[in-house]
This record gives sequence, C-alpha cells and structure tokens, in this order.
Amino acid sequence: MNTPLSILLERKGAALYTVDSSATVAEAVEEMNRQHIGSVVVTHGEKMAGIFTERDVLRRIVGGGLDPQRTPVADVMTKDLITVSPATTVEEAMVIFADKRCRHLPVVEGGRCRGLISIGDISRWVSEVHQAEAEHLKGYIAGGMVT
Repeated sequence: MNTPLSILLERKGAALYTVDSSATVAEAVEEMNRQHIGSVVVTHGEKMAGIFTERDVLRRIVGGGLDPQRTPVADVMTKDLITVSPATTVEEAMVIFADKRCRHLPVVEGGRCRGLISIGDISRWVSEVHQAEAEHLKGYIAGGMVT
C-alpha cells in the first residue's frame, strides 16, 4: 500500500475533465454524463476553483430545490478542496477518504492539477494487488513458485 498515486494516475490516465466556474449546474452534469464520471474539476481561468460532484447535485441542487439550468456551478461546488501530491501513497489516500468522507482527490504538483483519484480507483488498485498476492500464494502452495 506504499504505492504512490502517480502510479495509479499512469495506469488510469491523467485525463482531467473540467468545467469553467461560469458554467451552469446543468452544463456540469451534462459533461459528467457525457464522460461517465462522478465529478468535474471547476476552473477559473487556469486555476482550480473547486470540484463539483454527484453528491453536490443531490445535496445542494435537489435538496436545496435549486434550478440546475440557472444555478452557476460556482455557487454550489465544493470550494475547500483536499488535494494530494503524486507522492501520496495509496494507504495515505485511503485514510483521507475515510477521515474526510470524500470520494475524489485532485492530485496537484507544482500548482497544477495532474489528475483526479477516486475512491473507486483506490478500491480497484487494492483489489488487483490482493488478487495478484492470492495467485502468487496459490502458485507457491501448489509447488510452482513463480519468481
């Protein structure tokens, strides 16, 4: 679990989907649906201004009775971002997800967002590591130790 997040970003690709802070919630949701993702990074010019997630839609738009066609995403995005560096480990990210009850972490290096790691990315990685370990142990037990 000491694997740095940079490895996960390399495997998944560092595609980063964004919307401008002037976009409406409807436009942000349209982009999320088009890309089949659960969040978009909200930018203001070249800077990361926040993140907008499915949870924001449910709690702030639907729960608040707001019109997604007229509500600017900047008004309802999560502004207090928790970010990590590419050197952050999978284990450290797991602790952040549990402690902060968030599902997405922007990976920032040199002041720029290099990608986004989700709790799903971490779950897939952990599952793959455990599966590889189990296969290795099966081979060892069967007498065909793989080196």
